[in-house]
Amino acid sequence: MHISNQSAGILLYRNINAQIEFFLVHPGGPFFKNKDDGYWSIPKGEFLPDENPLEAAKREFEEETGTTLNADTFIKLSPIKQKSGKTVHAWAGRGELNADTVVSNTFEMEWPPKSGKMAMFPEIDRAGWFTTDAARIKINAAQAALIDELLSLI
Repeated sequence: MHISNQSAGILLYRNINAQIEFFLVHPGGPFFKNKDDGYWSIPKGEFLPDENPLEAAKREFEEETGTTLNADTFIKLSPIKQKSGKTVHAWAGRGELNADTVVSNTFEMEWPPKSGKMAMFPEIDRAGWFTTDAARIKINAAQAALIDELLSLI
């Protein structure tokens, strides 16, 4: 299997009563179960070198939320590099989505470790809308730059 050091994602936002809110997702699986602040992310995933990054971002959004994104326009944001070394290409899109109805795809992994037993986990175990201040606390530190850039553009 090809492992990419690049991923593509969508920073979904909305304007509620003159306040911008951001849609973030929390990773599923046992390693993130009790982790909160600093672990949320934009919906994103890896893409292959010959794949269109925006199309990959839309696909990953749908896989992780169960929702096809219908944003009118997408704003290209500057790529960011996470601590892991992975580069994230992101687009912002204005839209609406019920965070309570998000249904993610799943992945399989050995759990508990070295048990020989395989278990299924959702790629995303929760989703939510956050105000700017709350989003900056929840989101992966490197991805906070995406929020700041979007705010400077809208």
